[in-house]
Amino acid sequence: MAKELLEELDDPSLTLERKDELKNKKFLYKLYKSWYGFLLNRLDTLPKEGKILEIGSGGGFLKELLPEVITSDVMELSNVDMVFSAESMPFEDNSLKCIFMIDVLHHIPNCELFFEEAQRCLVDGGIILMSEPANTPFSRFFYKKFHHEPFDPKAGWKITTKGGPLSNANGAIPWIVFKRDKEIFLKKYPKFSITKRKLHTPFLYFLSGGFSHRALFPAWGFGFAKFIELLFTPFYFLNGMFQLIEVKKKENGE
Repeated sequence: MAKELLEELDDPSLTLERKDELKNKKFLYKLYKSWYGFLLNRLDTLPKEGKILEIGSGGGFLKELLPEVITSDVMELSNVDMVFSAESMPFEDNSLKCIFMIDVLHHIPNCELFFEEAQRCLVDGGIILMSEPANTPFSRFFYKKFHHEPFDPKAGWKITTKGGPLSNANGAIPWIVFKRDKEIFLKKYPKFSITKRKLHTPFLYFLSGGFSHRALFPAWGFGFAKFIELLFTPFYFLNGMFQLIEVKKKENGE
């Protein structure tokens, strides 16, 4: 990737521009709103005690749907509640009931430090809920050939490139940690269990145009497009672009 593009990705002003763009691209807005539903639909099942934290909030709008969420980012942004690294979180032990993030884990340079912090900060029964890139035949082809972020399923858990907060990435890390090295993860973090890993969204992101292209489908047709996409659920193992992952901190006695 050209140096100029790397620098642009790591410019905080680009994240703020994307926040505005997300509002203006109605199909993409509805797609993100459906992804926020992963959390919003779980609120009644979360532990009663603890706070809800979103990591990597800069370009999103979850706060508008869930005012009590603590928004955060690793970059200095005016529209988030807190600025810190996920590798060192400024929260007390057993103070969070949910950590939510969309496309963030594969940007954290050392995700082992994040999991140690999450294990410390979550209350018993609290969860990490994340949506991340998937590793299916179609997604692997797309991410390797057409996406700007590195995608290396043979790598380790740490990101070894020397980029900034957004240019530094390995889109395969979620698959590496929770599929390829699942048993290693469970042994390394005995207080955690992996309660869900579900593929989703093979087509809708393409129809939205993402942040770089015009939408290929009108916003009023989002519901219909989502219905059609769901018909392909049996084939998500081949073409799913993303995966929903839930990690739960075990209750006492489990």
